Amino acid sequence: MDRRSIIKNAGIAGVLAAGMAPAVHAQSTLRWRIASSFPKSLDTLFGVCDVFAKKVGELSGGKFTISTHAAGELMPAFGVLDGVSNGTIEMANTASYYFFGKDPTYALDCAIPFGLNSRQMTAWMYEGNGMKLLREHFGKVGIVNFPMGNTGVQMGGWFRKEIGSVADLKGLKFRCGGFAGKVLERLGVVPQNIPGGEIYQALEKGTIDAAEWVGPYDDLKLGFNKVAPNYYYPGFWEVGPQLSLYVNQKAYEGLSSEYKAVVECAATFAHTDMQARYDARNMPALKTLLGQGVKLHKFPKDVLNASFKAAMDVYSELSDTNPAWKKIYGDYAAFRKDSNLWFSLAEASMDDFMQAQKL
Repeated sequence: MDRRSIIKNAGIAGVLAAGMAPAVHAQSTLRWRIASSFPKSLDTLFGVCDVFAKKVGELSGGKFTISTHAAGELMPAFGVLDGVSNGTIEMANTASYYFFGKDPTYALDCAIPFGLNSRQMTAWMYEGNGMKLLREHFGKVGIVNFPMGNTGVQMGGWFRKEIGSVADLKGLKFRCGGFAGKVLERLGVVPQNIPGGEIYQALEKGTIDAAEWVGPYDDLKLGFNKVAPNYYYPGFWEVGPQLSLYVNQKAYEGLSSEYKAVVECAATFAHTDMQARYDARNMPALKTLLGQGVKLHKFPKDVLNASFKAAMDVYSELSDTNPAWKKIYGDYAAFRKDSNLWFSLAEASMDDFMQAQKL
């Protein structure tokens, strides 16, 4: 073999050893925007966009750059689905249950009361039929969706007055995210769908009686404890709420196969990163809240039982009237049944033991 052949082959081997295909470096420079449904003050919910954008830049060698935009900068918080669908913007990150008014089926891409927890949701999306079924649903409006974030089970929210029974829910003006309102209104609750950046003011002025957001880390930042001292758990309507990346379908199809892989990998990285942040930061934040006089309460059992029955009734009625819901929820419910059987054996029994120990 002559000297030039050795150098040529060594060069190719070096590229392969670095783990980066030459095709990535051959891609054209691209600049996109991503709109969030959340304010910049929430470094977890909005921050997932920054994590995603940074990873896209790293994986593309700086050739694919994405600028991040908080709710209200390019469009309203709840305008992102339409914005991506009609091509006003290339990407968005949001909670799909915000759009249940268009079709309740969207909630299955995020969370429904007494639904899948965060690990189960990820398993259904990646290893079950979740991704396939929801891709078909979002395809109807020209969107390609990816999981991109999960908060884990949320808290039940902040209440001006204590909740002693189901009767105390009647007439309660309660800010709750998305689809939960369809269930809670059957218990007499008056649901309010208010963007995160507007909740504090509404609670402070008494426009609403109670509000839920996410959990201690974000709730502390927003200061809800200053105007409503009673903090309830668990947020049974958000057992494992998944955030999603929306990509305009035409824009996505115009990407090279390498850039499509970059988007997918970066979204998956950001998805895992958000859950880790919440799991690490919620307890220190809760300790701070308790130190400031917050009163921690567990929802009464009759509230949970009545809410569960109301949820199952809603899902049954939707299955009778909404073909898209029936198709996707049927698969979701079957997955939930088997997954809960498994979790009850291994996960729950081990958790029960460890959480009872004095560590």
